Amino acid sequence: MSKSLKLYVDQMFKLEVAQALREQGFNVLRASETGFARADDLQILEKAVSEDRILITLDEHFGDWVVLPLSNHPGVIRIKVNPTTSKKVIKLLTQFLHNHKSEQFKDRLVILSEKRAKWIRTA
Repeated sequence: MSKSLKLYVDQMFKLEVAQALREQGFNVLRASETGFARADDLQILEKAVSEDRILITLDEHFGDWVVLPLSNHPGVIRIKVNPTTSKKVIKLLTQFLHNHKSEQFKDRLVILSEKRAKWIRTA
């Protein structure tokens, strides 16, 4: 079920996050692998949309509609963990992603923390 998820990992995550997700069977692209290592948030979002991939980010601008409006996208998952270590991110993401299908993320922002997943309809 979850193995068909296509993910786009934002530039702030270390390579080990993408590698761990790949090892779990997810189809993962990193921003730095696509020439977007220093891109701004809008460019990152546009690339994820053009690749039809769910964006995974730590950036709080995703959810601030004034700064970065979201509409018609495959999904955005904003991670909120403290401290933000690769190990914590990997554990949180893999447990969450294995229980969802790609269509559930369409036009949704998910704010994912260790305590809950808040789903917000964006379109």
